[in-house]
Amino acid sequence: MGMPISLALRGRHAHDERGEAAWQAALEILHEADRMFSTYRNDSVVSRLARHELSPEECPEEVRQVLALGELAREQSGGAFDVRRADPGGGTILDPSGVVKGWAVDRAVRAFDGLADTDVCLSAGGDLVCRTAMAGSPGWRIGVEHPHDPARVVAVVPVRNGAVATSGLAHRGAHIVDARSGRTPAGVASVTVVGPDLVWADIDATVAFALGGDALDWLRRRRRQSGLVVWADGSTALFGAGS
Repeated sequence: MGMPISLALRGRHAHDERGEAAWQAALEILHEADRMFSTYRNDSVVSRLARHELSPEECPEEVRQVLALGELAREQSGGAFDVRRADPGGGTILDPSGVVKGWAVDRAVRAFDGLADTDVCLSAGGDLVCRTAMAGSPGWRIGVEHPHDPARVVAVVPVRNGAVATSGLAHRGAHIVDARSGRTPAGVASVTVVGPDLVWADIDATVAFALGGDALDWLRRRRRQSGLVVWADGSTALFGAGS
């Protein structure tokens, strides 16, 4: 799906065969997600579904699950998030990428569950899932880059067991739009969400960015999440626990 994937292991199995086997298993899970969901592959299940070569009922259960998550996110966001968007040619584009990344990484990190006394941080495109299992571990400290200057860190987030997702335009340009209008918002520079799982951390960060000036109000209603909004003028606002 065009994402850089990275792994940090710390503890008993960081440099042994079990750690390597878990890494290879995680990569295979991500490759399988790519085979099902990549919009860049003509032979992916999603591409075939978009061309009406398959019906939803003929798709694997995983595809139906992701589409159901996308529909739930559309409902909860009031339509700002949608895996389907209008095609300039008059049709509809199916692109579940806004759900798949978090969903796939949350599945892939399970490959490390059997590694005792080993901390894990699995990252895909800068969004991360962290697990802490090592006795006496301090957990992970995740730096959030400044959207106007990626060489600067705007915040450091401590995470033991959870996920961190950031949505913004710094690396991929104007790829996030409010699905209701088709426009990229101008009032917000980035949104970082910290939560228990990457599926909803990533979705909520994307929704909040798409909402632009309404991002903070919407995020404050997401009870399980916390994080940081960086506005277009560089000012910041916290939400969630401790804000």
